[in-house]
Amino acid sequence: MSLITSQQQDNVQIIQWDDGKANAVSPQLLAELNSALDLAEQDKKVVLLAGRPGRFSAGFDLQVMAQGGAAMADLVVGGAKLALRLMQFPTPVVMVCSGHGLAMGGLLLQVGDYRLGVAGDFKIGLNEVAIGMTMPWFGVEISRGRLHPSHFNRAVVNSEIYDPESAVAAGFLDQVCAGDSIMETALQAAESLSKLNMTAHHATKLRVREQWLAAVIEGVKKDFGDSALDG
Repeated sequence: MSLITSQQQDNVQIIQWDDGKANAVSPQLLAELNSALDLAEQDKKVVLLAGRPGRFSAGFDLQVMAQGGAAMADLVVGGAKLALRLMQFPTPVVMVCSGHGLAMGGLLLQVGDYRLGVAGDFKIGLNEVAIGMTMPWFGVEISRGRLHPSHFNRAVVNSEIYDPESAVAAGFLDQVCAGDSIMETALQAAESLSKLNMTAHHATKLRVREQWLAAVIEGVKKDFGDSALDG
C-alpha cells in the first residue's frame, strides 16, 4: 500500500501522507516522501505536505524502533536527513498539521517554511522524554533553532504538549484554521509563496539558516558518528 499520494496543481506539489493509522515515519514513508520531493525539486514546485485527517504524524515507527541496533539507527538518521533536506529545500515548504503532531512529527513541523494547523482537540509537541526517550541531539538543535525561547525548555525537557492555538505561540505552527478550510488556505499560501523569486528564496533561506543547519548536522554526528550523513 502506498503511503504517499502526490499531484501537481499549478505551481504546487501536493503531497498527502496517509497510512490509515498513526502516520508513522517508517522506511517506506521516507522512500516515498523523498521520491515525491525529488519530483517537486525537479519541477521547481512549492511543496505542500499534509497528513491525513486527524493525524499529521505520531513520529517514528515504534516497531522499527523496538528492534534497536542498526534498524533503529538507520530510521532515525533517515528522519534527520529528511528534516535537513526540508530545512534547505530550494522552494518553499508548506506543512499542514491536520491533527496530532508528536515526536518526529513535531520536529518535522518545525522545519517547514509555513505551518498550518487544524483547530480542534489535537496534541502537538515533543513527547520523547515523557515516554522514556532521551531527545536526540539533532532534535534538540532543530527545536533550539525554531521554538520560541520561552517554550524551548518546556517543550523539549518537560515534554509539554500543546493544542493547536498554543502551538503557534510555542513555534510549532504559524496559523490555525478550521478543518473544512485548511487545505484551501494552505493552497492559497503555497500559491502566494510560488510568486517569490526562487533563486533569492533559496539563497536567503540558506543564509538565514546557516548556523541552524550546522548545529543540526553536528547533532546528527553526535548521535550517530561523523559518517552518519555520508552517502
